[in-house]
Amino acid sequence: MGDANAVEAKVGTISVVASALSGNQEVGQDRFLTKAVEEAYKGVERGDGGPFGAVVVRNDEVVVSCHNMVLRNSDPTAHAEVTAIREACKKLNQIELSDCEIYASCEPCPMCFGAIHLSRIKRLVYGARAEAAIAIGFDDFIADAIRGTGVYQKAQTEIKRADGDDAILAEQVFEKTKAKFTMY
Repeated sequence: MGDANAVEAKVGTISVVASALSGNQEVGQDRFLTKAVEEAYKGVERGDGGPFGAVVVRNDEVVVSCHNMVLRNSDPTAHAEVTAIREACKKLNQIELSDCEIYASCEPCPMCFGAIHLSRIKRLVYGARAEAAIAIGFDDFIADAIRGTGVYQKAQTEIKRADGDDAILAEQVFEKTKAKFTMY
């Protein structure tokens, strides 16, 4: 993938591929990204949420195909990627999707990227850059804050770590449950 429309980088264990549906795409990528874009349109037509779609794929087969459900579910976390990960985990009855790929119509926000990372998805392919969503009013102030490029911020959330006994109690839960809980 060496053309001007594709950029590939390694971020942790996830291979991130940004593509503009160029002619040099890997076999199969085109149809899965197209399906994610179709989901984005479907979600808007139904009034479910913003124009975002995602497809989780395993062994070159679609596991789930989802779109943004923020308005439908009255849930600000029901982004297409998060919804797709939730549904794929349910369908496959597992919390780790390390043998899966995710195709997203747009560059994932930090929350969605976090979900992709936590689910151990091995590959992320996205179409549009975040700037396309920002240009029509979707804010990306979290990414801007992380990048240090934020010009405005809609949310005025105060962040404070608890101290004293409350903090100690919260930290003890990890020590007291480590023998009873294993992630993977």
